[in-house]
Amino acid sequence: MGESAGAVALSIVLVVLIIFVIIVLVRAVRIIPQARAGVVERLGKYARTLNPGLTLLIPFVDRLLPLLDLREQVVSFPPQPVITEDNLVVSIDTVVYFQVTDPRAATYEIANYIQAVEQLTTTTLRNVVGGLNLEEALTSRDQINGQLRGVLDEATGRWGIRVSRVELKAIDPPLSIQDSMEKQMRAERDRRAAILTAEGTKQSAILTAEGERQSAILKAEGDAKAAILRADGESQAIQKVFDAIHKGNPTQKLLAYQYLQTLPKLANGSANKLWIIPSEIGEALKGIGDVLGKSTPDKPSAEPPVHLSKAGTETATGL
Repeated sequence: MGESAGAVALSIVLVVLIIFVIIVLVRAVRIIPQARAGVVERLGKYARTLNPGLTLLIPFVDRLLPLLDLREQVVSFPPQPVITEDNLVVSIDTVVYFQVTDPRAATYEIANYIQAVEQLTTTTLRNVVGGLNLEEALTSRDQINGQLRGVLDEATGRWGIRVSRVELKAIDPPLSIQDSMEKQMRAERDRRAAILTAEGTKQSAILTAEGERQSAILKAEGDAKAAILRADGESQAIQKVFDAIHKGNPTQKLLAYQYLQTLPKLANGSANKLWIIPSEIGEALKGIGDVLGKSTPDKPSAEPPVHLSKAGTETATGL
């Protein structure tokens, strides 16, 4: 019985020893993942920072704090009411991109660095936007982002945190201001539409006038060329007639006869009550009379009475 009891006690001791060894190994051997960092405290005091990989700790002496993420983190903060320079309350959503660069400082210099970044972002945003009016706040996002990043990066540097970017997701003015802005935008669009319509009408009128002017110019040029061609044709016709007459060598009697045949044409028309003939008509009639007198000496002359005017021309009525 004594030997069996001793064997049982030895077995229990061995089991306890094995469990203790396993616990010691578990607490002593730690694996740190990539992009993580661990802070080790020895007897309650900072000892070292563990980098990614396999590491050994002294059980019951060293204590590993929760691992810190060294990757860049993105935190979206809820909308914050901010008063602009012109006393308008706008709601602004912000997004902060930051990264832990010093695990020791992030652990011991600040209790909760995410909450600290949020509060610092809110206060800095109110300071920056408070110096801008609504229009400047809506159109100066890059300027606001730059100022926020500079202030946050400077303040969080001693916390072991680097702020890489700060973005404004949305800037929402009050509903009344939004309605006024929409009305202003509609009025601006209507004004631009009216300007474009007026410009189109103006261009249309200009093009129409230009087309009419070009048409008138072309028509005048066509009439001028037509008149020139008609004059050239009449000139050539007269020249040909003149040349034909000279080639035919007409006598004075034939010319006088042809001259008299042309006279009735001058009296054509219902409006001709009085017409003037040249003074050379007497010579023509005289030549005709001589011809007729030689052919019929017994017949009286049919020459109408001719009256000479003071201007050296003769007038005849009743022809």
